[in-house]
Amino acid sequence: MILTRTPFRITLGGGGTDLPSYYSRYGGFIFAAALDKYMFVSVNRPIVDDLVRVKYSRSEIVEHRDDLQHEIAREAMRLLGIERGLEITSMADVPAGTGLGSSSCYAVGLLHALRTLCREPVDYHDLAEEACRLEIEILGKPIGKQDQYMASFGGLTVLEIAEDGRVDVSRARLSESTMDDLVRNLLIFYTGSERSSHDILSEQSRGVSASAPQVVDSLHAIKEMGYRIREMLERGNLTDFGLELDRHWQAKKRLSTRVSNPRFDRLYELAKENGALGGKISGAGGGGFFVFYTERHQQRLREAMRQAGLREMRYRFDFEGTKVVANLIDGTLYASTNSHVVGARA
Repeated sequence: MILTRTPFRITLGGGGTDLPSYYSRYGGFIFAAALDKYMFVSVNRPIVDDLVRVKYSRSEIVEHRDDLQHEIAREAMRLLGIERGLEITSMADVPAGTGLGSSSCYAVGLLHALRTLCREPVDYHDLAEEACRLEIEILGKPIGKQDQYMASFGGLTVLEIAEDGRVDVSRARLSESTMDDLVRNLLIFYTGSERSSHDILSEQSRGVSASAPQVVDSLHAIKEMGYRIREMLERGNLTDFGLELDRHWQAKKRLSTRVSNPRFDRLYELAKENGALGGKISGAGGGGFFVFYTERHQQRLREAMRQAGLREMRYRFDFEGTKVVANLIDGTLYASTNSHVVGARA
């Protein structure tokens, strides 16, 4: 059995500029943070038969990969040339459809596990690009490149996307004290709503393709905010970052009427009344997690959100990205020590 662990993420700046419709014309910029909330994917070769078993929110047992309804599992097996004789199981710390990149975490984690099973080493960049190919080109999902790269690399990471789709990956240079303050002040709450990002992102892509001024100008503004947010955090200027999040949310809402709704608008105003300088919904919008920045009013904001029916998700940052945590085929277990991995023979 091979078991991988792949981190979810929140976007700090530039969200939406990683869509092909935008970066192919203007280039994209993403600044995001990986969280210590994970997608776990295990793969195993069955002993007694050659069936394909895939277990997720439901369970499939088929004779050939082409019979699978789970699109990512089916196409990942096709990419690796695996037709049958495989068991795939997944579980996650947060549900799908909550704006933290779960689909791409599954794709990256599964491809990582399958490459390990086939003894085909792959680096983070190639793994991210393979996941992009699977989701964007093969499956035709209206998504960008952020989620696959963040799932692969983890960390507080900057993605600069060229017009031809090439992605330059670098680490943001935040001090330890700034990162500690960011985790203390940046609070994440689950709205209790799950949604598919398909319609929101499709509407956004159509707007860019049609050169709709409101959509294009908003994405230009969001990209510029992304640059400023990176600079603010690298300088330790957290207050301005919180205020910039408020401007970012206003620009994001102009991308689609589905980004927010009356309930979310009320929650946002409630958060600001209780100490939040700014915030936004993670991902495309429409549901999932609200991210709010506050200083000196953490408990007040927590209580207000609790009374409004939201549950907080406590977190730390993840700096390892996707990793193999167990390779029982080779008899290896892995343990992490902050930023690197130590292998220990089972």
